[in-house]
Amino acid sequence: MTMETLEFQAEARQLLQLMVHSIYSNKDIFLRELISNASDALDKLRLAKLQDGLEADTSDLHIEIEVDAEKRTLTIRDNGIGMTREEVVDLIGTIAKSGTADLLAKLKEAKESPELIGQFGVGFYSTFMVADTVTLVTHKAGTEGHGTRWESAGEGTFTIDDAEGAPVGTTVTLQLRPKDEDDALYDYADVWKIKEIVKRYSDFIAFPIRMAAAVSPDASSEASSEASSEASSDAGAETPEMETLNSMKALWARPRSEVTDEEYHQFYRHISHDWTDPLEIINMKAEGTFEYEALLFIPARAPFDLFQREARRGLQLYVKRVFIMDDSKELIPDYLRFVKGVVDAADLSLNISREILQQDRHIQMIRRRLTKKVLSTIKDLMTSDPEKYATFWREFGRAVKEGLLSEPDNHQPILGIASFLTTTGTEPTTLAAYVERMKEGQEEIYFLTGESRSQVENSPHMEAFREQGYEVLILTDPVDEIWVDAVPEFDGKKLRSIARGSVDLKKDEPEPEPEGDFGPLLGFLKEKLDEQVKEVRLSHRLTTSAACLVSDANDVTPALEKMYRAMGQEGPRVKRILELNPNHPLVAGLRAAHERGADDANLPDTAELLYGTALLAEGGDLEDPARFAKLLADRLARTV
Repeated sequence: MTMETLEFQAEARQLLQLMVHSIYSNKDIFLRELISNASDALDKLRLAKLQDGLEADTSDLHIEIEVDAEKRTLTIRDNGIGMTREEVVDLIGTIAKSGTADLLAKLKEAKESPELIGQFGVGFYSTFMVADTVTLVTHKAGTEGHGTRWESAGEGTFTIDDAEGAPVGTTVTLQLRPKDEDDALYDYADVWKIKEIVKRYSDFIAFPIRMAAAVSPDASSEASSEASSEASSDAGAETPEMETLNSMKALWARPRSEVTDEEYHQFYRHISHDWTDPLEIINMKAEGTFEYEALLFIPARAPFDLFQREARRGLQLYVKRVFIMDDSKELIPDYLRFVKGVVDAADLSLNISREILQQDRHIQMIRRRLTKKVLSTIKDLMTSDPEKYATFWREFGRAVKEGLLSEPDNHQPILGIASFLTTTGTEPTTLAAYVERMKEGQEEIYFLTGESRSQVENSPHMEAFREQGYEVLILTDPVDEIWVDAVPEFDGKKLRSIARGSVDLKKDEPEPEPEGDFGPLLGFLKEKLDEQVKEVRLSHRLTTSAACLVSDANDVTPALEKMYRAMGQEGPRVKRILELNPNHPLVAGLRAAHERGADDANLPDTAELLYGTALLAEGGDLEDPARFAKLLADRLARTV
């Protein structure tokens, strides 16, 4: 066949311009695309030999990169399956075929870009971002005769011709554009830039990627495939020393028994930039209709930016060992954002540039399975290595509890790996252990939130529970204020705040009635404190304090109300309930003083002091500290 010059359709030229100038945000990826195509060709040759009995030499399958700085050419060649003339037109000429207008319309109008990744022609055309002219020479394995030469400047026409003597495989030669830093166009004739790109995107390709260790203008002057073929047959040509650029060590693809801990640790340090060894290593492999492999690491310490919104998070994503993106947030829930690692899928719905991960069922499936595996691994640590688990929870427990808000389906697994401080002992305990220690007849898991352990332990709400020997969870993380309302129960036991609703721990025991009638006093206090409280009643939870404030069962807590205000969400103020200890001398004396004279001028001030001390006892903030201090000083002055 003679040379043919074909003209692109108008729509094809538009599509090519769109791909070159709009689809790819990072020009470096052109080399990733070419290497990925070469790797696929090598895989196809090996498969054809195994399955179809194709006679081919697969003893040294490799990819070779050649740079000629003087001529500003970059050549990528492989000794893979190659293509026939028809396949070149069909695959590389994809955008020149009929139907291009429909493809262009889909790219511009569709909500999701068409799934074109894996079609040779699409990624191949990314080369025109960096090259003025692209030449491809290929020869299909198992076919006799000549190969095929394709060339285009990516504008109006392309040519197809015979390539006599072309070796089996494919060679792509780029006539590079000048460097243009303003357009983020780097010098791709720079050996070190090529090494950097290969290391970043193609380090784990299963085949060696080789390049001459030292490139001279004379050694790389023949960049086309035909010239390369002639040079390879020239006995007098000196073979340059070749350097393998990629490690080919995809640890996630190797059995764990074949990988040392040090290799895992080095890889973890590489992807996480954390110079301490990981706390735990997790290997996963899924086979069947959808295949992927994952290698995850649980760090030993929390990063400084764990709770910063702008922090980078997510897993590294590979497709067939080709690096796609550094921080794929879709693969792991945000409450497990500290997990580092890689996921390598056989196929995924990427957008046309491979830079955006589409939300499809495969992604959701990977996310669910990775989440389940991480949670089960932490669960195993609780029994197999309590010390490691304690380190994990100390570093990441606060983040993990965020999952109780974002993933209702995982409430029980997350609670199953959680630990909490309690009023029994100094070390955190699991909810399962708490349930085992519950008193006979106790049907609820009691908790109290606060800013610190000491504040919670000294709270008036704790008095009756301490006296009766009930264990109470001490929740001091800000997230605790929110998740306790989202999680109704654990292991069939309802979670119950001891600072909400009414409490009577002596339901089956007759309680001595307080002396006198407190009804008039309660009414008086409700009237005087009407702006602060919704109700005044006698308490069953106090044993030593005079009074305390409690929230209604369904009301927002003061701490949560304060958090909302800090976020700029001003809501209606929630009044609380003032509970009095009828056996406290102050309350008894106040009742007696009210009986002697309800119009006593000191009683309103005493009511304010009583409310203020109850607010301070739980760590609350006084609305008017100066007035409270004055009332207290005046009252103390009368006793001196």
